[in-house]
Amino acid sequence: QVQLVESGGGLVQAGGSLRVSCAASGRTFSTYAMGWFRQAPGKEREFVAAINWNGGLTSYADSVKGRFTISRDNAKNTVYLQMNSLKPEDTVVYYCAAARYYSGSKYADQYDYWGQGTQVTVSS
Repeated sequence: QVQLVESGGGLVQAGGSLRVSCAASGRTFSTYAMGWFRQAPGKEREFVAAINWNGGLTSYADSVKGRFTISRDNAKNTVYLQMNSLKPEDTVVYYCAAARYYSGSKYADQYDYWGQGTQVTVSS
């Protein structure tokens, strides 16, 4: 069992930066692949980025490639999403997720545990 808690969301101006974090409970964090998704009201959850168990492999949605960076610190049981050059359309709730069997997946149903989400709002 893994419990995930996101933090670091907030309000930022367009063009600015924000880093959201996801802290995981449990001693098996390093065995999970991790992902970030986002979801706007009334829309499906959208893949943002994923990272494998040791941070050696990452993948990104085309909409954030070159602007967002996913990383992890297994000693701190934490995964991060650094968001630069933010746009108003990045305004949504961001969720982190943990996957036991799939690494780098962009499909939400392949993740086993989810956080509660953190709101990011980008003003124009």
